[in-house]
Amino acid sequence: MSSAIYTDSSRLGEQLKSLQAVLTAQAADYPELAAEIGNRAADRRLVENGTFSEPELLCLYTRELGIEPADEQEIEQPEPYPGLSHDYLNTNLCLPYDWDDTSMRMLVSDPYDIHKHVFQVRQALGLRCEFSFVRRTFLERLLSRSSQAEAEASENAPDSEDEHTLRSMAGEARIVRLVNDIFNRAIELGASDIHVEPGEDQVSVRCRVDGVLSEIMSVPRSQFPAISSRIKLIAGLNIAESRLPQDGRTNFQLGRTKLDMRVSTIPILTGESIVLRLLNSEAITFDLKTLGMSDKHLAQFRDLIRIPHGMILVVGPTGSGKTTTLYSVISQLNDNCKKIITIEDPVEYKTPGLCQMQVNSKIGVTFASGLRSIVRQDPDIILVGEIRDRETADIAINAALTGHLVLSTLHTNDAVGAVTRLIDMGMESFLVASALYGVLSQRLVRKTCKSCDGSGHDPIHGKCRICNGTGFKGRCGIFELLRMNDEIRRAVNQNLPSSEIEKLAVVNGMVTLLEDGHAKVRAGITTAEELARSTAEQ
Repeated sequence: MSSAIYTDSSRLGEQLKSLQAVLTAQAADYPELAAEIGNRAADRRLVENGTFSEPELLCLYTRELGIEPADEQEIEQPEPYPGLSHDYLNTNLCLPYDWDDTSMRMLVSDPYDIHKHVFQVRQALGLRCEFSFVRRTFLERLLSRSSQAEAEASENAPDSEDEHTLRSMAGEARIVRLVNDIFNRAIELGASDIHVEPGEDQVSVRCRVDGVLSEIMSVPRSQFPAISSRIKLIAGLNIAESRLPQDGRTNFQLGRTKLDMRVSTIPILTGESIVLRLLNSEAITFDLKTLGMSDKHLAQFRDLIRIPHGMILVVGPTGSGKTTTLYSVISQLNDNCKKIITIEDPVEYKTPGLCQMQVNSKIGVTFASGLRSIVRQDPDIILVGEIRDRETADIAINAALTGHLVLSTLHTNDAVGAVTRLIDMGMESFLVASALYGVLSQRLVRKTCKSCDGSGHDPIHGKCRICNGTGFKGRCGIFELLRMNDEIRRAVNQNLPSSEIEKLAVVNGMVTLLEDGHAKVRAGITTAEELARSTAEQ
C-alpha cells in the first residue's frame, strides 16, 4: 500500500490550493458550487451529480497530493486502535490501519483533515502520520464494522419501528451512501441482481454476476432496518410493512448511469429478503449477432423469423436468456410497417415502436385474457412472454394459424420437448404441427476471461481485476434449433415419442445443445466444466 508522510504544513496548503483550482475548473457547469469548492461536502456533490466517480476523484487527489489510493481488495478489517475513539474516527472519516512505535498509517477518503490528523495524532499519541486514500463508501463500511460492539448493543433494541423513525434512518447520509455504493459495485461488476439478506449477526449483500452469486459485502445486522427502508423508499414500497411480500419498480439515476430496477421483498425468519433486478437499458443491446450463435445457427434462425405467420418458441430454464433472444428478434423485425404487440409479466424492457401490455392478475389481465384482446388489435407480430396454460396455448396457436407471427417462451429442457409440452397441455397434435415453425432451445454459459485466459490470476495484482478472480467474464448462449419440415410434422401428427422426433431433427441437420456447447469449448469460448454446470451434463 502506497502512502505519504506529511510534516510540512505549508507544502500541504499549496497542494490543497492546486486541488481547489482543478476542482473549480471541473465544476464549471455548476456555478452554485463555486463558493464551496475545496471541502468534503462539495466533493461529494461532484460525485453525486456525475462530474466524477469516486475512483476518478481519488485519482485526482493522488495527482495533486502524491498520496496513492490503497488497493481495497488487499485491505482486511483492522483491529481497533485503543488511543482514538470511535466517535473521533466517524466524525473525521479516518481509520488507523497499521501502526508501530513511531508511526501510524491512516486510511482517509479525502485530504481535507490531513493537517488536523498530523497535529492531533502527534500531540495525543506521539506518532507521525502516513495516509492512503480509499473510497468514502469503503471507509464507512470499515468504520461500521469496527463498531461491532456498539452494533450488537443496538441489536437488542425492539425490532418494530414506526414509519417516521424508519424514514429518518433511511435518509441518513451514511445509509444513502452505503446503498449507493451497493448499486455502484453491482454496476461495476456487471451484476444482474442484488440480494440483501439479513442473518443473525450480519447482513449479507450478494450480486449475481454471469449467473453466479457471490458476496460483495456484509454489514452489521443493526443497519438492516435503515438499508431496507432506503431501498423501499427508492422503489415506492411501504417502508412500514415487513410482514407481507412486496414488489415495486423504479427508475433510478446514479451519477451518470440510469437504472431501471425491479424490487421484490419477502418476509423471512431473520427479517426480509430483498432482491433487486437491475435493468441497465444503456448497457443492453438487442442484436442477434451478440447472442453467441454460430454462423450456421444465425443464418438458419434469421431465415426462420422471416416467416409472415406461424409460431416460433424460445425454450429453456429460468435465467437462460429467453427474453433477450425474443427482444433481439423483435428489434430486427421492428419497423414502421408492422404492428407489434407484446404481453409480458412483467414488461422488462420498454421499447419504442411496440405496444407493450403487462399482466395484472389482480384485475383479471392474464396472458390468456390479454392475448384474446390483442388478436382484435390487428397485429402483425405478437410476443407472449410465456405460455403457461392450455387457454393461452390455444389462443396463441389459433393466432399463428390465422395470419399472425407469434413469438413466445416455454420452460422445457430441449427443443423437441416444446412439441410434447404443447400436446401435454391439451393441444391437438395436428394444430401444433401446423402452427409451429421452429423452436430455439438455449442455455447461458460463462465465457473464459480473455484478460487472464481463464486462470483468474494476474501477474501484477495476483487476482485478475477484469473477472474478479473467477476466470470468467460475460456470458454467451449455446443453442439447439428445431426447424419444422414435412417429415417432422408427420411425426408430430402421428404422436411419435420425442426421442424419435429428435432423431428425425438431427438427420435433418439439427445441431444439439451439447454439440453446440462442445464446439464452444473447443474454440476456447468456455470450459467443459462450465458447460457441464450449465447443462447438468453427467
